[in-house]
Amino acid sequence: MYTGHEEKKKVDKNKYLLMKTDIIIAGVGGQGILSIAACIGMAALENSMHIKQSEVHGMSQRGGAVQSHLRISDREIFSDLIPLGKADLIISVEPMESLRYLPWIAKDGWVVSNTTPVKNIKDYPDTEEIIKSIKLLENHVIVDADKIAREIGSPIYSNMVVLGAAARFINLKHENIESGIRAIFARKGSEITARNLEAFNAGWQLSANIK
Repeated sequence: MYTGHEEKKKVDKNKYLLMKTDIIIAGVGGQGILSIAACIGMAALENSMHIKQSEVHGMSQRGGAVQSHLRISDREIFSDLIPLGKADLIISVEPMESLRYLPWIAKDGWVVSNTTPVKNIKDYPDTEEIIKSIKLLENHVIVDADKIAREIGSPIYSNMVVLGAAARFINLKHENIESGIRAIFARKGSEITARNLEAFNAGWQLSANIK
């Protein structure tokens, strides 16, 4: 006989499900790593989620390696650093930088990487070999973000293309992140905001059939 306990158990179980995404954002100075983090962070805050972000590590000047840990959750977060093997997502605007942080990725985590290298060191590895290494990962999205950004108007929008390709793997709705982008770029005017949204949605469409 059905007593309603079965449904109650289901509701109680779902009540305690944790909604979180631990993200490492990587690239080099000048690629808009902070803008990616700011857009995600604003979207999370507008969705009443908790957020912690580590300081940007590395050389923030143009061409220097940069990375940041970004953690969002529907519950309180006690550390701003992601442990090794626990990152749900690596968002990288530079391909070699995506490989640098593989020790942090969880077994079921995703790596979303741009293909365009920034050859800021003398012995920069062969780009094709880097891409092959990324493709060996079970969960990956590789996007020529610079090419798409140029079609939109400028390679400066490549970070938003990469964010768009990664957005399906973040526990935030599409419209939340769009709202975050509007909030972050509003001070730069409607044209810049529109271009960034266009870049974001171009990246979003690239990963449409993956998840």
